[in-house]
Amino acid sequence: MKIFLPEKVNFIINKLKENGYEAYAVGGCVRDSVLGRVPDDWDITTSATPNETKALFRRTFDTGIEHGTITVLVDKEAFEVTTYRVDGEYEDSRHPREVVFTRSLKEDLLRRDFTINAMAYNEEEGLVDIFGGIEDLQRKMIRCVGNARERFGEDALRILRAVRFAAQLGFRIEDETMEGIRKLAPTLANISAERIQVELVKMLVSPNPGLLALSYELGITKVVLPEFDEMMRTGQETPHHMYSVGMHTLKAVEQVRADKVLRLTMLLHDVAKPQMKTVDADGVAHFKMHDVKGAEVAKRILKRLKFDNDTLGKVTKLVQYHDYRMPAQPKNVRRAMNKIGEELFPYYLEIRKADTMAQSEYMREEKLSNIAGIERCYKEILKKKECVSLKMLAVSGSDLIADGMQPGKQIGAVLQALLELVIEQPEYNTKEIYWSKAGNCARKLFCRNTHTYKMSVIHLERIGNNECRGSDERERSKCVGSI
Repeated sequence: MKIFLPEKVNFIINKLKENGYEAYAVGGCVRDSVLGRVPDDWDITTSATPNETKALFRRTFDTGIEHGTITVLVDKEAFEVTTYRVDGEYEDSRHPREVVFTRSLKEDLLRRDFTINAMAYNEEEGLVDIFGGIEDLQRKMIRCVGNARERFGEDALRILRAVRFAAQLGFRIEDETMEGIRKLAPTLANISAERIQVELVKMLVSPNPGLLALSYELGITKVVLPEFDEMMRTGQETPHHMYSVGMHTLKAVEQVRADKVLRLTMLLHDVAKPQMKTVDADGVAHFKMHDVKGAEVAKRILKRLKFDNDTLGKVTKLVQYHDYRMPAQPKNVRRAMNKIGEELFPYYLEIRKADTMAQSEYMREEKLSNIAGIERCYKEILKKKECVSLKMLAVSGSDLIADGMQPGKQIGAVLQALLELVIEQPEYNTKEIYWSKAGNCARKLFCRNTHTYKMSVIHLERIGNNECRGSDERERSKCVGSI
């Protein structure tokens, strides 16, 4: 079997071989090449010790030298080169207490997780496949190298990796490997939140995120995402649904495109339904305020799994508004864009569609028609560049101060009042209207302390309705005095 090796990978391998050492591309890059996929990176394994490798290359730095790994730089591109090794006893379900370097490729491949990841290749000797990796690729199977319980006992993260590879590749997990997962799933409690997060996201954005159901059956989510287990056990006795909360969630995840924020949102959008569920006298289930409570629970989960603040903020906001419904009218959509945010509103539309498609067929066409109407309004609002946020207002805080208003929180109240006005009537978002004679009334009122936010709104509405546009000073004074 011929695998194309990048020129720089070949350079490193050949340099090691020319100096009397063995060297191969190894692991996922070989697997992906056999499958016709483009590897994300290329790892190299060698019989040379780290110091022997470092002596051969001009630019190197230590990556994990205690485990035999150094990084070799070739024209500013980095490649990890690891010495053949045998791992000692694992003490924390993740890290070996010690590693022993070896000159045997077979001993090195024997310590690896799955047969499809335990293949090596160089151009001179071709493919080295001691444990049947090619056959398992052909059978579309995830199988441990050697004894499954031993492999998972060495490194519990392999449990998550097994399901993740199955989801990414569309493979099934071999029976003995599956049983090993079931027995050792509790040891995932020893794995860091950061590692769990990485594997969860890779599974979610894979072509088969529904395999999270297998994680539930094997006891994985009981450890890493116990809230999902509660969702799987919670029914939805309502005409709008035909699945449990958990199965509806998985269907919704599958319906949305493979984006991290979108799929995390769909995973967590109904996370609070188990605790918010009530059943009325007719046996119909209700989940009032599950969206608001869900945002709180989602935030707690994302923090526990050490997600970055950007992801946390976006997902919790979308969970909070995933069930936000409105008639498909421009002013309603502008208001929703203001609440949800201009950046997140397209995500909101995708979430609404996915959620609807994962429900029962009851009123589905009406729901989808409503979403389509909202989307048309949204596109028209963008096309017209209508104001939906403070930053889009024609009048700024600096303008108000320049016109005589004292700096302070009343500036924000006035701007918010202006924003509410132009969300209702976008044609008023011009400086000309503010600086008109009618605007003079507003400025007098605002400079006079802007008593309350509500008063500002009332007055601006009067401006919009031309109630303060008379040239007579007494009429303008009457208008101001009436607030």
